[in-house]
Amino acid sequence: MTSLAEKIPAGHYRFADVARMEWIKLRSLRSTWWTLAITAAGAVGIAVAVGVNTLNRHADLTNNALAGIAPGLLFAGVLGALVMTSEYSSGMIRATLAAVPHRVLVLSAKTAVFGAVALLLGEAAAFVSFFAGGLALRHGIAAPTLGQPGVLRAILLSGAGFCLIGLLGLGLGAIIRHTAAAVAVVVGGTFVLSIFIGVVWNGAVTYMPVDIVANSLSTTKPVTCGASGPCPQVLPAWAGLGVLSLYAAVALAIGGLLLARRDA
Repeated sequence: MTSLAEKIPAGHYRFADVARMEWIKLRSLRSTWWTLAITAAGAVGIAVAVGVNTLNRHADLTNNALAGIAPGLLFAGVLGALVMTSEYSSGMIRATLAAVPHRVLVLSAKTAVFGAVALLLGEAAAFVSFFAGGLALRHGIAAPTLGQPGVLRAILLSGAGFCLIGLLGLGLGAIIRHTAAAVAVVVGGTFVLSIFIGVVWNGAVTYMPVDIVANSLSTTKPVTCGASGPCPQVLPAWAGLGVLSLYAAVALAIGGLLLARRDA
């Protein structure tokens, strides 16, 4: 990034130049690689555990194998928030905005770079979890295959959901700017709020981020509910993807507006 700054005067960076800077900053964060490693290992571990303990051959075996993606959403959202808030906590944001006064360009580059990394990780974790969960199946249960109806779609959309939750976290980080507060909002909005709403207003759970990934994006069969409680309506897979995209887009739009108007 130093050599790039020496070659191009401040304020004259193009999108590709800013994206390259953001990639250098992202890969230099220890939290990036620790979070990615924990997320991937956790997703695969949960997939294997669920596979070993699956007894019902008529269950949605693809959804079972992708069960580890849902907890990974927490890490994706937190990492997205850290990508933004770490610059404020370190003071690097001042140098970034001095070199690139076009603040929306900065956020756009962060979004593109982090989004690409999160999407690649999400897809890799989804595919590895799917195959690991299938290999772990016992009791004469045959593993699902990519050619079965809805399976490939469920895997791909689960990885995309991981990316979108990460971008939602990035947008919240741009809005809040403080690391602890942003992480608290991500955790609360992604998990705690979903649990609370499920108790007081079951129907709204349908639109909660984690529930969309778990019950809409990663399923190949209709969600069934036991007799323990009411069964919420489930969004179709593509509608769920649209809602998640809207959440991320709104958070990033507000974050970009505030970034442009507030002092660093």
